Amino acid sequence: MNNQGRENPVLLTILGPTACGKTSLAVAVAQQRNGEIISADSRQVFRGMDIGTGKDLSEYDVPTATGAIHHIPYHLIDICDAGEEYNVYKFQNAFIEAFNGIVERGRQPILCGGTGLYIESIVRAYQLPDAPVDQHFRQKQETFSDEQLTERLASLVQLHNHTDTEDRGRLLRALEIQDFKQRNPEAYTHLPAMRHVVVGVSFPREVVIERIGIRLRQRLEQGMVDEVQRLLDQGVPPERLLRYGLEYKQITRYLKGEIDYEKMYTDLYTDIRRFAKRQMTWFRRMERNGVDIHWIDGQQELSQKVEEITALLDCK
Repeated sequence: MNNQGRENPVLLTILGPTACGKTSLAVAVAQQRNGEIISADSRQVFRGMDIGTGKDLSEYDVPTATGAIHHIPYHLIDICDAGEEYNVYKFQNAFIEAFNGIVERGRQPILCGGTGLYIESIVRAYQLPDAPVDQHFRQKQETFSDEQLTERLASLVQLHNHTDTEDRGRLLRALEIQDFKQRNPEAYTHLPAMRHVVVGVSFPREVVIERIGIRLRQRLEQGMVDEVQRLLDQGVPPERLLRYGLEYKQITRYLKGEIDYEKMYTDLYTDIRRFAKRQMTWFRRMERNGVDIHWIDGQQELSQKVEEITALLDCK
């Protein structure tokens, strides 16, 4: 369905756990629907972090019947230097700019990725404040225990998980944001009006595990260890790479001599499997909170998956 001339354009979101083929599916749909892709991956925003984040930029160049290459436009990839701070507030603002531009060009916007928080902030239209660090506010909280601060946060906002309450720093930041919101009720992000088609790519658990193992070996063969070494050589602090998790955490530990190659591989394989499980937990929670996710069988032929998504768009 063409978005031109419609009051509320349709955003197609393609989500799923790592290694489920989201990018190739999004590209195939974009080719058929005159679309552009907005990445919803919290690490693909960083330049130089290519193999470890699975950017697979070559997938956006699609051969045509005449032998020419058709480039599928993408957004929110390679927009920051590795080591910079990036968060969901910045993502939302970058998304709004990309989405509006795609709609103005009369093309189909496709949000694609596996970062649950980023995706949920769009499909559930989070209004987020650009809350600065407030040292005076934080000093006033020093006399309160973690339990007291958690109770106060729970009185201000519904706690969907324990992410913001497991660490005192995150707890203070969450309270700081709520305090800022109360004092600045207009200082929010405002997403444009849109309708949603949300598609999840589903595989049996054992197939996901197998795909994770295959892709991990491929990325190591492609030079993922060398990529992390280049980032360290460029001055990206090891502490920041450790915070990026998964590939960057374990390979940094290996390069610092903390673990050997075999343990790096084993720990990384385990971490990615756990990450995929957490992703699915997040998506299922989104469903419980009212997001309608249409799950499609990832083991179908690509053409079948594209046809299924096309039918959903045509009915919207």
